[in-house]
Amino acid sequence: MFGATVGAFMAILNIQVVNASLSDIRGAIGAGVDEGAWITTAYLVAEVVAIPLTGWLAGALSTRRYLLGSAVLFLVFSVGCAFATSLGQMVTLRALQGFFGGVLIPMAFVLIVRLLPPAKVVIGMAMFSVCATLGPVVGPSAGGFLNNAFGWQAVFLLNLAPGALMLVMLFFSLEREPMQLGLLRHGDWWGILTVSLGLGALQTVLEEGEKNDWLASPFISRLAAVAAVCLVGFVWIELRAARPLVNLRLLMRRNFLGAALGTFALGVVMYGTIFVLPVYLAEVQRYNSAQIGAVLLWTGLPQLLVIPFLPLLMRRLDARWLIVLGLLLWAASNFMNVTISTDVGGEQLMLPNVVRAIGQALVMTPITVLAAAGIEDENAASASALVNVVRNLGGAVGIAALQTFLVHREQFHIQMLGQSVSMFDENTRRHLDELAQYFLSQGVSDPGVALQKALVAIGQRVRLEAYTMAFGDIFFVLGGVLLAAVLSVLLLKKPGALSIGGDH
Repeated sequence: MFGATVGAFMAILNIQVVNASLSDIRGAIGAGVDEGAWITTAYLVAEVVAIPLTGWLAGALSTRRYLLGSAVLFLVFSVGCAFATSLGQMVTLRALQGFFGGVLIPMAFVLIVRLLPPAKVVIGMAMFSVCATLGPVVGPSAGGFLNNAFGWQAVFLLNLAPGALMLVMLFFSLEREPMQLGLLRHGDWWGILTVSLGLGALQTVLEEGEKNDWLASPFISRLAAVAAVCLVGFVWIELRAARPLVNLRLLMRRNFLGAALGTFALGVVMYGTIFVLPVYLAEVQRYNSAQIGAVLLWTGLPQLLVIPFLPLLMRRLDARWLIVLGLLLWAASNFMNVTISTDVGGEQLMLPNVVRAIGQALVMTPITVLAAAGIEDENAASASALVNVVRNLGGAVGIAALQTFLVHREQFHIQMLGQSVSMFDENTRRHLDELAQYFLSQGVSDPGVALQKALVAIGQRVRLEAYTMAFGDIFFVLGGVLLAAVLSVLLLKKPGALSIGGDH
């Protein structure tokens, strides 16, 4: 189980750790900004496609062969990425790396459910939660350090040391099982086809939609249609299939549905925050990747102090109240940033980030445990696929929505500020004169040029203020999403009726 969680951590880490070095990677392989975005998109699309296929392939090839083989191939393609010389090579290798990385994430969840006795499931899920939350947080700082110290290739070679540890642990601990190749012949092929096309198209739409102007782009609109048709078809097929690829009927269980809805909201906020903070720090505060990583660490490291106590807390307290408390703290941390200004940097963000980390820790492990509670061994793979896909899609939806929201709110605040900052306002004219005099004192000889420079400076300041205010709006929305997520707790059963941290 520990070996599997190391694998899940690496797979999740490899999204953010590469993003920190993306500009250098693009330069090395001669890719533009838009083309280079496919280095990340290819990984995410392949990862989300692999997750629902994992249970079926693990059953056919045996858990041991499938997990070990996927771990080896993940490392092989990681090394391949370090030696890629063109965009085509890099995107192909990243897609393959993402597919086999996508195997490692749900398999950790499956092994926890299948191998651990009920009294130890909480501990296993706490470890899994550490992977899910610390991977995206540690990624930027680790990627920035490795890129600055050793070059961009190091962010891919980083996988070799923990990968070797993972392989040794899995090789000696996983039991040998016979293959059931008959499952390949009788596979849910229509389900496999529709979910692969549907999830792949949806993930691409969410990743590429903003820069392609969403449905105004024929490429995005066609992909959106493919995603809608295939995913509706997948649901119809799975509900009728004798041997479904993923048992969607788990969502008819009140407890699992509540956990799934909560997990989607957590994906929106967790990945949304990891998107928003670096953009704010880079664009407004002009932080470099190392400085951004240091700020983000405070959203993750405090969780290491809280998570070890969660198994004890969940034995003594109602897990649902822990989730509610965590959601309220997490929401409060976002509301603390609603009044964010250009004077707010890493030091001012520390307290909200610590509060966020404590709240996140109180939510992630209990909700994952409640999702797994009462799940039979034969449904463990389906439960894992649903939980992980829902969290990943929540993150993709959150980031896509926040990108668009940021642009629109910036434009809104520019219009609002523009009503006050105008040539008809006496304060504006006085400030223009002061700035023009400043530029004249700095060597500008033409009064007209000095006035033009003053106008540009004021325009830039207005835009910066509007952009910063848009981030405050985003934090307000994220806090609201977390408050709404409290409603999902109403669907969760009392822990006493579940197998959590004690006897059945």
